[in-house]
Amino acid sequence: MIQKSIPSLFTIGNLMLGMFGIMMAFDGKVSMAAIMVIIAMLLDGLDGRVARALKCESEFGKELDSLSDVVSFGVAPAVIMYVSSLHDLNSALAWTVTAIFPVFGALRLARFNVHPGVPGYFIGLPIPAAGGVLATLALFNKDVSAPFMIVATLLLSYLMVSTVKYPNFKKVGLPKKVVVGAPVVIIVAVAVAVVFPEQIAKLIFVLLGIYALYGFKQNIDRLTARRRHRRRRRSEDKVYHSKNG
Repeated sequence: MIQKSIPSLFTIGNLMLGMFGIMMAFDGKVSMAAIMVIIAMLLDGLDGRVARALKCESEFGKELDSLSDVVSFGVAPAVIMYVSSLHDLNSALAWTVTAIFPVFGALRLARFNVHPGVPGYFIGLPIPAAGGVLATLALFNKDVSAPFMIVATLLLSYLMVSTVKYPNFKKVGLPKKVVVGAPVVIIVAVAVAVVFPEQIAKLIFVLLGIYALYGFKQNIDRLTARRRHRRRRRSEDKVYHSKNG
């Protein structure tokens, strides 16, 4: 019974960190709020692996994971971005942009629960990655203008519900022996993040940003290929009609 509860404890920890991130953002501790989201990402990456390693996967765990992700990687990053960069803008605009992100994140999770995607890939940017980018991007609020933050928020929202394929690293399993050391890894990661919150958060931003832009580039390449194909068909049709006209 205790063994079956271990993965859910990681998921609940993920949810609690998301709530801590929201409260820290309202207290003006943006760097630490972003760190809470990053650590929540670590727990989110471990819960499924731990469940597979212990052979105790369940529908309850999957549903709890999705509900936690909406808070930790949807609501929390959106609040962090709002508090740090958007709160001085027109209320209707700021509130709408802030709300769109978790709404699209929830749609992304609902679609994933119904259609998991293709082996080895996610369809659409995973909400933990999108939330991680948004939360850490908020740390650059002094260097980046609010309009850019709005565009970035909307772009991340779109990528979550897009059909772009992203590499899936969550299926990489963990040996059962490694699960025992997971708490140590988490403690070390938390300690380092607390000591160097802004530096770690910005480093994570670079890594997650590359991952998010990879899919964006894939989408542009796909659209470009479609346009070339249409032009080619049109030119072939013109040649055909000219020969048989």
